[in-house]
Amino acid sequence: MATIFQKLISYIEDIKEWNHSSGTAIVIIKDNKIVLEHYSGYHSNTKNSRPIDENSQFNVASARKSYLGLVIAYALYEGKINSLDDLAVEYFKEYDKELLGKTTIRHLVTHSHGLHQQEDGTIFREFAPGESWAYRGMNILMMTELVNRLYRKSFPEFLEERVFKALGFNQTAWQTQPNEKLVQVVDHPDEPASYKLGQTKDGMESNLHTSAREFALWGNLHLTNGMHIVPKEVIQLATQVQSPKYQDKDLPQNGLFWFVQGTPAQHSELGERVPKGSYQILGVTGPTLLVIPEYNVVVAKMFNKRYNYGGSNYLHYLREFSNLVADTF
Repeated sequence: MATIFQKLISYIEDIKEWNHSSGTAIVIIKDNKIVLEHYSGYHSNTKNSRPIDENSQFNVASARKSYLGLVIAYALYEGKINSLDDLAVEYFKEYDKELLGKTTIRHLVTHSHGLHQQEDGTIFREFAPGESWAYRGMNILMMTELVNRLYRKSFPEFLEERVFKALGFNQTAWQTQPNEKLVQVVDHPDEPASYKLGQTKDGMESNLHTSAREFALWGNLHLTNGMHIVPKEVIQLATQVQSPKYQDKDLPQNGLFWFVQGTPAQHSELGERVPKGSYQILGVTGPTLLVIPEYNVVVAKMFNKRYNYGGSNYLHYLREFSNLVADTF
């Protein structure tokens, strides 16, 4: 079976070498069964580091948005948020009303809000709500604050109670202390890798770690419409295109943070050969989770190098890999 995946394995091994990641992993689920697990390299770029294996837990960086997205979908399904088209000012009283203007929840979860923040904390507007697309961090913080407030608990606690326990997850958590299972992150090839931990476990920081296997199983939860653990309506809210209609047809399409394949777009992170309805999430340290419902396939690939995909050229690498996956099946 592994031979049909050799191109994918060779590709991630090449990326590991080109971009100075010390470790990599890939797990593929097809028809609800794990059909490939490949682990390579080490937890750090320092001597005597632990080899990458099925228990290695990678920092998934902003791929945590998919976990937040599921809780936002729950909030919509359970009526804690009335609609994606609710105005943000109804939920964020502490923000400048004029600055938020006609920004909606939909804009915040599809990167079409147009808000940005200076280093001194000053919030400003780059473009009118819904007119364009830009990946910025403040919408993630805003939506994290919102769901934590709506449920009176952190969204990681919500997931642990209502999803992770039922899935049997024990290698997915927001980490605040080093341990031997955590893979360190390479910021620069000439510097020792370091742990990327947080001060809290409330989801406000980029300290989510998971194994490649549980990352793939997280994707499979979505592929299988919730596996009778999560209502299928929640999964559909999270993974179907929710973006406003853009005049620029080359802008990416999103569900609740997931990148979704609608009409192939030049600036999308999904390649043009990936079937419609597929969706993907990624993090700056290299993890990528790709779900292709048409082929009943989930692919989780892991790296541990910040800006793993070569800076401004990252779209090329992402699109090329997703096309390779599509070609494989």
